[in-house]
Amino acid sequence: MNLPDPAAAALQFQVPFYGDPALLRETVASVLAQTDPRWRMTIVEDGPRDDSVRNWLGGLDEPRIRYESNSKTLGVAGNFQRCLDLADSDYVVFLGCDDRLHPSYVSHVLAAIAEHPDVAIVQPGVRVIDGDGTAVRPLGDRLKARLNPAHAGPAVVEGEPLMTSLMRGNWTYFPSLVWRRERIATIGFRQDLQIALDLVALVTLVLNGERLLVTNHVVFEYRRHRASASSISAANADRFLEERRVYKEFEQRARSRHWLRAARAARLRLTSRLHALALVPRSIRCRAWTKSKAYLRHALFS
Repeated sequence: MNLPDPAAAALQFQVPFYGDPALLRETVASVLAQTDPRWRMTIVEDGPRDDSVRNWLGGLDEPRIRYESNSKTLGVAGNFQRCLDLADSDYVVFLGCDDRLHPSYVSHVLAAIAEHPDVAIVQPGVRVIDGDGTAVRPLGDRLKARLNPAHAGPAVVEGEPLMTSLMRGNWTYFPSLVWRRERIATIGFRQDLQIALDLVALVTLVLNGERLLVTNHVVFEYRRHRASASSISAANADRFLEERRVYKEFEQRARSRHWLRAARAARLRLTSRLHALALVPRSIRCRAWTKSKAYLRHALFS
């Protein structure tokens, strides 16, 4: 294969790494299997660790892949910002260290961008898998599919309709998104957030007038398992406190633009409330009374 000059690659995968080296190997293998060679990849390990991942990546002898290690642990928001700071291609993907690409991912998203060069974000189609790599479709992901404003086919969405749909529920899959680097670099990742980083970045760009392309052509596998950051934070009820703060901020920003439908959706934050409510029976069975009260407070009263 004739590889492009790494400095000229159009798409850059930035991988914030925290977890399982075995799953990371699957992620890297899926990138190496791309039919379109116009990509680069950086794995950013958060904090000093052993050299196992560094040595394994070095043994691949692949000039398009590099390894970085933070001198100290930066946390979720800090490591995502470091990934953004290290990116220099036209487009960037913050690929999960346990997710997988289909071989046509790069060719598909670059073709979509060529057809719609004015969009700032691309959401390709996603299949959800479990910890073992088996396709699954939990209730939350079925709801995401219903909330997707372009579920019937490819579409470009923007403005109040896009913000309203995101306030009803974040139907995007952060690790699968392609971002125009220069646009997201102007806002960065908020360092006071852990879970809603992607939603805040998305809505901020929407408020800045940017557009999002949804293709619905499945080229990405998003892994859901109990060890994910979102699962852990939901179990601790931290997610809902953060979401409540973010939705209140965006309700105010929508009202300042007279985007009343978006403001109402942000105030209701229906899917966030339903998510909290769905966790109540499990917490009761576990006799986690403090969590039960926190979930009910978020779902019904806050």
